[in-house]
Amino acid sequence: MDLAQKAEAQPASSDTPALQVRNLRRSYGNRFAVDNLDLSVTQGSVYGFLGPNGAGKTTAMRCILGLIRSDSGEVAIFGETHPVNRRRHVGALVETPRFYEWLNGEQNLKIAAAYAGVPNSRVAPALERVGLAKRGLDKVAGYSMGMKQRLGIARALLADPKLLMLDEPTNGLDPQGMKAMRDLISSLANDDGLTIFISSHILKEVEAVATRVGIIQHGRMVAEGDVDELLNASGGLQIEVGSPDVSALRAAILELPGASVTGEGELGLIVTLDGLDGVALNKALVLQDIPVSYLGAGRDLEDVFLDLTKSQEIS
Repeated sequence: MDLAQKAEAQPASSDTPALQVRNLRRSYGNRFAVDNLDLSVTQGSVYGFLGPNGAGKTTAMRCILGLIRSDSGEVAIFGETHPVNRRRHVGALVETPRFYEWLNGEQNLKIAAAYAGVPNSRVAPALERVGLAKRGLDKVAGYSMGMKQRLGIARALLADPKLLMLDEPTNGLDPQGMKAMRDLISSLANDDGLTIFISSHILKEVEAVATRVGIIQHGRMVAEGDVDELLNASGGLQIEVGSPDVSALRAAILELPGASVTGEGELGLIVTLDGLDGVALNKALVLQDIPVSYLGAGRDLEDVFLDLTKSQEIS
């Protein structure tokens, strides 16, 4: 049964993916910018869509949103497969947002509201939601890059979407702007209940907010999963104990079934587990009077990303 048949067979429920893509393809001449892409985004999650520059992230998003035509494949947003129907559920910021620079933020949003067929009464709450209420009457020409990005998100929120798709929302921002954007994304997900899809090549920013990620290279999905799963599967756990002498820690770990030491990290030992989770490992060490001061992923998302994309390089 294809996505369209499933959508007709049952109404959208909490189990229906916010976004589901199957076998999506888009070519330019002999080159596939998106190549048989599959992905699934759970309702209420923050999904990080990762890949190097030129990996096909923006092209895939434009196909999903119907801004460009795909060669083949299926897209469903909250179970809706018809391009017009599925667009009702989504707000998007794709590439650098453009505005009428000589107008103020409020005027720009009122124009966008008119095009979207939504009342002007939604403009003020949208500005308030992204932290621009006090700058709404200022001309956009005087906005910083971060303010323009937030104004772009306010525009995407006008139609009250359930899914928000953001293409490189922290691109070009300074550290303060990145933090403000990260906080806004987290708040929209946690406080407003939006499902958020973020494309980015800035791994640490995505790791801070995303619950699940998909990593693409040359338009193909090379890995998809929960952030913790990808980190633990690729790098094990890193353990630090109060004493600088890790010999007792090493000996204790080697006595545990399913645990093995695979290296030394910046904070202590790197441990891989088979049939044992981090909570059980910590409990076992405490019972042996070995105090654990740190227990976490042995590698970060950037390490995983670099390994996966390097393995997919075309010579």
